[in-house]
Amino acid sequence: MNVVTKTITLGDGRTISIETGKLAKQADGSVMVTMGKTMLLATVCSATEVKPGTDFMPLSVDYKEKFASNGRLPGGFLRREGRPSDYEILVSRLVDRALRPLFPDDYHADTFVNVTLFSSDGEDMPDALAGLAASACLAVSDIPFNGPISEVRVARINGQFVVNPTFAQLATADMEIIVAATLDNIMMVEGEMKEVSEDDLLNAMKVAHEEIKKHCQVQLELMEAVGKTKKREYCHEDNDEDLKKDIWAKTYDKVYAIAISCNADKHSRSENFSAIKKEYIESIDPEVAAEKSELIGRYYHAVEKEAMRRSILDEGKRLDGRKTTEIRPIWSEVDYLPGAHGSAVFTRGETQSLTTVTLGTKMDEKLVDEALIQGKERFLLHYNFPPFSTGEARASRGTGRREIGHGNLAFRALKPMLPDECPYVIRVVSDILESNGSSSMATVCAGTLALMDAGVQIKKPVSGIAMGLISENKGKNFAVLSDILGDEDHLGDMDFKVTGTKDGITATQMDIKVDGLSYEILEKALHQAKEGRMHILGKIQETLEAPRPDLKPHAPRLVVIMIPKEFIGAVIGPGGKIIQGIQAETGATITIEEIEDGGRVEIAATNKESLEAAINRVKGIVAIPEIGATYPSKVKSIMAYGAFVEFMPGKEGLLHISEIDWKRIETMEGAGIKEGDIIDVKLLDIDQKTGKYKLSRKALLPRPPKEEEKKAE
Repeated sequence: MNVVTKTITLGDGRTISIETGKLAKQADGSVMVTMGKTMLLATVCSATEVKPGTDFMPLSVDYKEKFASNGRLPGGFLRREGRPSDYEILVSRLVDRALRPLFPDDYHADTFVNVTLFSSDGEDMPDALAGLAASACLAVSDIPFNGPISEVRVARINGQFVVNPTFAQLATADMEIIVAATLDNIMMVEGEMKEVSEDDLLNAMKVAHEEIKKHCQVQLELMEAVGKTKKREYCHEDNDEDLKKDIWAKTYDKVYAIAISCNADKHSRSENFSAIKKEYIESIDPEVAAEKSELIGRYYHAVEKEAMRRSILDEGKRLDGRKTTEIRPIWSEVDYLPGAHGSAVFTRGETQSLTTVTLGTKMDEKLVDEALIQGKERFLLHYNFPPFSTGEARASRGTGRREIGHGNLAFRALKPMLPDECPYVIRVVSDILESNGSSSMATVCAGTLALMDAGVQIKKPVSGIAMGLISENKGKNFAVLSDILGDEDHLGDMDFKVTGTKDGITATQMDIKVDGLSYEILEKALHQAKEGRMHILGKIQETLEAPRPDLKPHAPRLVVIMIPKEFIGAVIGPGGKIIQGIQAETGATITIEEIEDGGRVEIAATNKESLEAAINRVKGIVAIPEIGATYPSKVKSIMAYGAFVEFMPGKEGLLHISEIDWKRIETMEGAGIKEGDIIDVKLLDIDQKTGKYKLSRKALLPRPPKEEEKKAE
């Protein structure tokens, strides 16, 4: 067994080891990456044959966390790991987005990368190691790959950048990003921050890249040590140079003319491009067209890509006629859906989001039960992308990885601006009704408007923009595009999304598809994005400048009361009798949670009267009775020796027959009170041993003269 191990030392002295040759040796490549007690096994397998008709890179990346890694059993009926959690999907996407652009363009074999967390103490964050592990297993394989790469997390904690912080350290950070890069180029950035500047983000990226260079160098040494510097030979594409030249000669000028014609309608452009392709196919021999259909499609796609890029770089003309810094027309509307707690429509060009906000109670919290993370989430954001939004005639197959990723970006953008003390569970749902470029950024804008429409007192409005890049000669000639179209995203070199307030960035996501992108270009893109964000923010505030001062009439009214810990049982009552009774009588919903310094009582109702009634009942239970005070009391039951009365919510005492009136009462039939009556009583005393209350009604009545004379004698 030939085991090879290489070690990376971080700036704070912690180490990361990469071991190969011991585990999973039948995979094309496998490594165990270890940092402290965190261990991830990464494997890769790539097919030796290509499925017919495949003209793309069929890469699948899966990240999985074993519950046993942290000494836990999975929840659920089966008590085993099931479908990937949203978190695992998000980590898988982080790795996929970094690896995918670095496979050769003509490599089309099914390739599967699996990264599994097998050990953790809950201290070090494994997601920051997943990209390194995935790249390292490719490095020790014979699979063609233009890496290596690595991923690191950079957080700013107390003004200092920290690489791969622990869970505890990250809790105090004001910005955190995950960066993927090769030795020479940044490939992917994603993160969230608390209104930081463009320069701060750029500096964090530089810190990350310096660390990543060390990781890449160690992987090159590992590749050399295992003898995998030479990769497998392959031939996944058939080519016909004569056909390629013919297509370019007969279609390029026509395609270029459409590209510079500045047609703002997406479907019209698509039909025009398709017509040129159809015309070419009809001009050649039908048998050749059928035989070469795959090649014709590939070559014609290259024609479209080059024509669009030349139109921008040479003529400064985008497909829809805009300038590089110009934002498409925007219109928005709030309170569109009267039944929702908050709603907004945001439309930018041919991209449209209809977003709703729903306010819930503690019972609506999302339970988070993962291998390393447990807790509850009170802010939810869900993003839906139905096929009709792009005019596709197909069925919707549920939530996919793309929906989860786009929703998470919008979630990170808006979450820092939620009020610090918000008693509600908030669910934002963005349904994309049209899409042609950056529906996730439309979600951020629509989400801001819907939250303000719902009366959620967000700190500041948030807007978002997607930036693109067309470049050549390793960035020597380039154009940065604001508010990109779908085609500009697909055919361009960068997709860079930035969200923020008027005072700084709250979230970002960047995917780079080319080598040699300088920091100067990134800086230009960031500052151009800021200008676009400010323009969009102005449009948002034209529709609704600030949060509404109050909730919608049909939204739940919710109040949180803190009570002493010893009163939690009194509010709940034996078997929940008291709390259930309050809910039944008032129509309110009440939840109680024991916290460190007492009890947290959450009371929600759909109208003010129910809410106030429930609040008074709870306050009455936790109030301390005062000796000598007078209380309006309800007669609960009649006994032979007196009546039991409720003088405070949840507090009952005996009004003895002798304390009802100054005159002597022989039986309760002659007392003149019955069940349900409201009478005033005075609290005379509280028995310190039994806690029983001594109540009197006669103490509040005038004393008869005879009684006064007897007292004097």
